[in-house]
Amino acid sequence: MLLRSSLVLLLVSLLSACVTTGDVSPLKTEKGRKEAVDAYVQLGIAYIQQGDTQSAKVPLKSALDIDSSNADAHAALALAFQVEMEPKLADEHYRKALSQRPGDARLLNNYGGFLFEQKRYKEANENYLKASEDNLYPERSRVFENLGLTALQLGQREQAKEYFQRSLRLSNRQPRALLEMAQLSYEDREYVPARSYYDAYSEIAPQNARSLLLGVRLAGVFEDRDKAASLGLQLKRLYPASEEYQQYLSGKQ
Repeated sequence: MLLRSSLVLLLVSLLSACVTTGDVSPLKTEKGRKEAVDAYVQLGIAYIQQGDTQSAKVPLKSALDIDSSNADAHAALALAFQVEMEPKLADEHYRKALSQRPGDARLLNNYGGFLFEQKRYKEANENYLKASEDNLYPERSRVFENLGLTALQLGQREQAKEYFQRSLRLSNRQPRALLEMAQLSYEDREYVPARSYYDAYSEIAPQNARSLLLGVRLAGVFEDRDKAASLGLQLKRLYPASEEYQQYLSGKQ
């Protein structure tokens, strides 16, 4: 709320400068237009972060009224429409953003996430691969994690393992990569690394039905009955209607 209020005050000061000083409107200067666009975009993003996509579109439209090709405004609008489950509009604005900054790893990764959500896995993979080429992108480990998840959807199991391992080399605190490697290692009967990945995951992420079932299975492998029983009780209490709980009841491995 404080950030949003500050951005509103900044916009008011920018847009009212000509009234208070008698100077030329700030929107008639390149610097003034850039500052106004940046403030509008940041205000739109602040609304999105607060879950108010409807309000977010007002300042984002204002930003595009000033600069119709602004990549950040298009990217923020794409996210707003993605949240609102308007895939055609989201896709349109992601593409417009990337037409201005085709090599932007953040945009490519976000667009890849949208495509993955739409089950357009081959296109998602293409965008993630482009994003991974930026060696300086601070979220590069997440890009490789995303590549691994996409590879699984494409039936490329060994390639997925390579991507997850690369993700964890860049950052050993990627929960999805840790859980997937624990699962894949378990399936390959590589139980010691599977337990290591699982323990690392459990230290940084909350348990879900899938992770609890995997924990039960690993505890069974290492004959840790107390841990298996504890995780089984959590699975029953938290996810009684889940497929994983039914597998647990049936003893399916």
